[in-house]
Amino acid sequence: MGKTGILLCGHGSRSTGAVSEFEGLAKALTERFPDNPVSYGFLEFATPIIQDGLASLLEQGVTKVLAVPGMLFAAGHVKNDVASVLNDYAATQEGIEIGFGRDLGIDPKMLAAARDRIEQAERDAPDEIAREDTLLMVIGRGTSDPDANGNIAKISRMLGEGMGYGWTETAYSGVTFPLVAPGLEHAVKLGYKRIIVFPYFLFTGILIQRIYDITDQIAAQNADIDFVKAGYLNAHPSVVDTFVDRVQGIEGGDNNMNCLTCIYREQVIGFEAAVGRPQQGHHYHVQGVGTGTEESHSHGHEHEHDHDHSHTHAPHPHADHPHGPGKRDPNAA
Repeated sequence: MGKTGILLCGHGSRSTGAVSEFEGLAKALTERFPDNPVSYGFLEFATPIIQDGLASLLEQGVTKVLAVPGMLFAAGHVKNDVASVLNDYAATQEGIEIGFGRDLGIDPKMLAAARDRIEQAERDAPDEIAREDTLLMVIGRGTSDPDANGNIAKISRMLGEGMGYGWTETAYSGVTFPLVAPGLEHAVKLGYKRIIVFPYFLFTGILIQRIYDITDQIAAQNADIDFVKAGYLNAHPSVVDTFVDRVQGIEGGDNNMNCLTCIYREQVIGFEAAVGRPQQGHHYHVQGVGTGTEESHSHGHEHEHDHDHSHTHAPHPHADHPHGPGKRDPNAA
């Protein structure tokens, strides 16, 4: 009888730190599932690639794979790219069954992890400032999928309201708007004594450093405001708990994604042209090419990667928004 294995599917990065942190998450899942082979793979740049992770499981006698996306929300990479890789691989292998879990999404455990990161930043700050005098700025990655962007806005609201901050704002590191710099420029005008900048990201990388650098630039221009930089999520125990739920949810049938507001299924305002777009990947030419080069290039992608691409994506319908990537340099304050 064949075994059931677990595959953690990551995006991949040129940042060796990000890859190392992802490997740590895979190790944590191995500890949670001692009776199941666990492997991992990346969509692009880093190795092993997803196909290698699948091959490793097959070599261990696995006939059923529970694949989970190591990504926060169900945007294009989860709905198209990873799904396409898994489908293509299954089509070439006999006797293998691959189930695909849903994204981490908006989950109480993820919110608990976010709260802990923010509270730790408050404890590390030299001065004590009341939360009612503090603005919380939550930074999302930013995608061309409005549903995923809306998830960040909802998370911002739930954290700000639940933790009792005086005000809460949301910004994005790329693709959509507002970008980090215009978001912070707006925030400083609201008159709060402290601004906490919290990147709602899983792992480190160029985008995290960019967010912190822009925060430092804005802080230097506004010395009367206390700027606090919170840490990203990483493999917080509650994040690992959420991944465990997603693995278990595949066999329990709890793996449906955000179909009601998915731009590929429904005519979402501003994104009507995306309905029926084919489910196909576009990262094959950069699979496994390696980490270590952390130069950033901006382009019209799902988000701001730490690399350059020779392919294009459907443009955001408001790419030229005054506070968006078409008008503002995502790297500059």
